[in-house]
Amino acid sequence: MSYGRMPIANGFLTPDQYKDEYFFELKPAFCDHCLTFQIEEQPAPEAMFHDHYAFFSRTSKFMQTHFKEYAAWVCDHHLKGDSAGLFVVELGSNDGIMLENFAKRGIRHLGVEPSANVAEEARKHGVNTIVRFFGPDTAADIVTEYGQADALIAANVMCHIPDLNGIAKGADLLLKRDGVLIFEDPYLGAMIEKTSYDQIYDEHVFIFSALSVANIFAAYGFELIDLLPQHTHGGSMRYVLARKGARSVAPSVAEITASEKAAGLHLPETYEQFRKNCETSKEDLVRILKEEKAAGRRVVGYGATSKSTTILNYCGIGPDLVEFISDTTPIKQNKFTPGMHIPVKPYEAFSENYPDTALLFAWNHQTEIMEKEKSFSAQGGKWIVHVPKVKVLG
Repeated sequence: MSYGRMPIANGFLTPDQYKDEYFFELKPAFCDHCLTFQIEEQPAPEAMFHDHYAFFSRTSKFMQTHFKEYAAWVCDHHLKGDSAGLFVVELGSNDGIMLENFAKRGIRHLGVEPSANVAEEARKHGVNTIVRFFGPDTAADIVTEYGQADALIAANVMCHIPDLNGIAKGADLLLKRDGVLIFEDPYLGAMIEKTSYDQIYDEHVFIFSALSVANIFAAYGFELIDLLPQHTHGGSMRYVLARKGARSVAPSVAEITASEKAAGLHLPETYEQFRKNCETSKEDLVRILKEEKAAGRRVVGYGATSKSTTILNYCGIGPDLVEFISDTTPIKQNKFTPGMHIPVKPYEAFSENYPDTALLFAWNHQTEIMEKEKSFSAQGGKWIVHVPKVKVLG
């Protein structure tokens, strides 16, 4: 299927940059051989991850708590021995939000982060970080300088990397014999179930299932040893891999792979139905926004997320339907959304002059946001949500 002409999801811009804005065709596909769901064309990594990258994990209190718990879980379940002798490497370590938890435990660590601006932020928090993309060459250099690692971890990063073969080769070089590769990403099963097609954008070259992860890494001697469903990003999965036979396999692996087959995640017809569900979601959202406009009600977006780029451009939603989008990230403020060029304004533009209706793009933080915005709802404000089905709340 195709979502049409799509810009860089995090490519917030100013009017003088419109003429040079980059577009590509966003086309997901399913491989019935390796059971992988991926986009066919991805922009060059340098176009997406650079020294003006517009996402900082620390902006969410929920994610701060999540990464603290993630780090504690890795330590408790998969790291053996005295902390001074351990070494943990994180791919796409962003602003150091997770690795700082290892640093506080006295564990040697290294973040591998390709975006210079967020890597610099990580260093401010005492997190050792290098600005590089990860692959066999980077892994070899790390081993030379630091030695082999006990764990290679990642969060919402692996799905961004087109060269998974390079990642697997790098992991094989970097990890000790009984080392673990642990990552979590948006989960294919949740996306299909909820029609959360906004998980598909330039950075997300893959949306993983347990079936696909097992196939991808088996070629390099790794096997799944555990699976843990997560609530983050509207439904994610944590994958734990080790070299085949090095560690025991948890019952969750057989249980979840069986549930994926029961849900048809290995069948092409499942994705044909998903395409139809996306089209229905698009029609319903545009209809509601047009009804709001016809009734003279102000609609403002809440959260200028990467995911919103897919929604806005696929549905053709511009400033005629959404007045502006409120966001707390300074680097996005006073710029315009990729492709559809809706103004992005500071949070105060929302809170100091409530609209009639808020379109919740950051739906995966709905609980956190609804708690924060009780006064908006109390004054009669309504919410439009589009996952799992388009509806108006309030």
